[in-house]
Amino acid sequence: MIELNERSEYIFSYIVENYLRMGMPIGSKQVLADLALDVSSATIRNVMASLESQGLIIAPHTSAGRIPTSRGLKFYIDGLMEIGDIDQQDKAHIDQICAQAGETTNDMLNRAGQTLSGLSRHLGLVLAPKLDKAVRQIQFVKIAPAQALVVIVSTDGLIENRLIELDKDVSESELQRLSNFINELCAGRTIGDISRTLADAMKKNRIHLDRITTDLVTKGLAVATTNQANEPHLIIKGQSKLLEDVQAIEDVERARDLFTLIEDQQRMMQLVQSTSDGDGVKVYLGAENDIFNHAGWSMMIAPYKNADNNIIGALGVIGPTRLNYGRIIPILDYTSRVLTKLIG
Repeated sequence: MIELNERSEYIFSYIVENYLRMGMPIGSKQVLADLALDVSSATIRNVMASLESQGLIIAPHTSAGRIPTSRGLKFYIDGLMEIGDIDQQDKAHIDQICAQAGETTNDMLNRAGQTLSGLSRHLGLVLAPKLDKAVRQIQFVKIAPAQALVVIVSTDGLIENRLIELDKDVSESELQRLSNFINELCAGRTIGDISRTLADAMKKNRIHLDRITTDLVTKGLAVATTNQANEPHLIIKGQSKLLEDVQAIEDVERARDLFTLIEDQQRMMQLVQSTSDGDGVKVYLGAENDIFNHAGWSMMIAPYKNADNNIIGALGVIGPTRLNYGRIIPILDYTSRVLTKLIG
C-alpha cells in the first residue's frame, strides 16, 4: 500500500500535473523553483528518490528529470486528483445532443458516442445493449392527428420510443384499447414473438382487427423491430482522432495495436463488459491492467443503467495516457447519468 506524507504528496502531485500539462520530465531544481518550498534541493531529491523507489515516478531514457509511471498516474487519479463539476458549456452540449425527441435508443447511443469523441477530442465508445428483449408493456400514445408514439418497456426496464404516422386520425380511447389488447395477448414476449403471434392469429381468424387497428399494429411493431439490435454491440466514434495522438515514431506500433484491437469487435466488447461492472468512472492505464498490449494508452469507462437500476451498457473514452482527466471524467460521469435518465 502506498503511503505519502503531506510534502511527498504535494511534490508528487506537481510532477504528475507537470507531465499531464507539458509531457516533459521535471528535475528537483525545477520542482523547488516552481513550488518555492522552504527546503533544500537535497530534500527534494530525497523525496523524489523515495517516490521512485515506490514505483511512482521514473527517469525516461537518460533524462535527469522524472515523469510518473502508469502506477503513479493511476495512484494520482484514484486518490489525489481533485475532480470538479462538469463545465456548464459541456453540460449544455450533452443535454442538447442526447435528448433528441423521437429518436430510438440506438440513435441516442450513437449520438452519445459522437459527443464523447467531440468533447474529449479522442476516441469515444458506447457498449449498446441487446434491445430485443421480453416486453413488459406496449403503449400507443396520441401525439397529434394521425400521429402516435409507440412506447415499449422491456422486462429489464429499458424504454424505447418511436413516432409513427397513420393513414387516419385515431382517438385516444382507441389507442388505449389497442394497448390493452396487445398487452393482454403478448406481455412477456419479445417484439419478434409478438409480431409473429399477431400475424398468425389474424391469418387463422382467431382475432379480428379492423383496417385502422391493423395499420397501427403493423406500423408500431415494424418500427420497434427495425430499431432494435438483436445483440449487444459496440459503437465507436472518432477513430481518426487516434492518428492525431500519434506524435512520435515510437507511437506508431502502439497505435497499430490499438487499431487492431478496436477492429476486433468481439474482443473490444468483452473488454468493455469486463470493466463496466461498477458505479462511477473507472480509469485503466495501458499495459499495467492488460487492457492494451503496450503502455501509452488509457481508457475511461462509465456504466449506464435502466429503470430498474441494472447496468445495461457502458460508455468510454480511449486516448494517450496524457489526457485531461479532470475534464473528461466529469463529462463521462454526466453523460452516463443522462443516458440512465433518458433510457429509464
